[in-house]
Amino acid sequence: MTVRGRTALITGGGGPLGRAFALALVEAGAQVILVGRGEQALADTATRVAKDGGRARTAVCDVSVPASVHALSDQLADEEVSLLVNNAGVAGPVKPLTDIDPEEWDDVFAVNVRGVYLMCRAFLPPMIAVGRGDIVNIASVSGKRPLLNRTPYAASKMALLGLTRTLAGEVGPHGISVNSLSPGPVRGPRMDRNFRLTAELTGTSTEAAERDFASRAALNRLVEEDEVARALMAMLAMPGLCGADIDLSAGMIAPA
Repeated sequence: MTVRGRTALITGGGGPLGRAFALALVEAGAQVILVGRGEQALADTATRVAKDGGRARTAVCDVSVPASVHALSDQLADEEVSLLVNNAGVAGPVKPLTDIDPEEWDDVFAVNVRGVYLMCRAFLPPMIAVGRGDIVNIASVSGKRPLLNRTPYAASKMALLGLTRTLAGEVGPHGISVNSLSPGPVRGPRMDRNFRLTAELTGTSTEAAERDFASRAALNRLVEEDEVARALMAMLAMPGLCGADIDLSAGMIAPA
């Protein structure tokens, strides 16, 4: 299996993982379309891709809004998007469930679950029509083991696993593989924010919060962005992979 010559659409394309996925896919010969809510962030990722000699198109879209996703599918009607990476996601609040407002809960599910549903609904029909395609949903190890004070995020990522496995059964007969990639905590701005909020909540230091979190992994470390991108490429190189969830967590789900 190869991605050379294929068109890949990456949601959350302006974020760190979106950038890592784009660089890996372009290097392998794919045409990349970056999707996200922030025009400048998308442009920054496209510029980074260009520095490596590649090219990435950008399209502003809020994956949680049906009209926005519909407009995106119309805009790309002439493109054969055969690879969809549902990477858009929000971290949500860091506080006990009893302190979480319903609006905060809904905001997390709107992007992390509803957004994946809307993107799949929009871009699956052309894949079904030609009998080929790959969808990779970026889930998380969160929810597979306790993640205190992060119930909306953990619940949304577990919901994504159910969506992945069921959708794989629905569209696998059409030649389309649907899988999920579940990173552990990935070093970067989002985890820095979470460590800071955890430190404020627990009355400890940001450094101590990071050390405590990393100690839950068998390898006693966080995962790097380029490792997640390499995992994505490895999954796409396995044509028999369908309905699977791949953990890349440095052993975060290993028993403590």
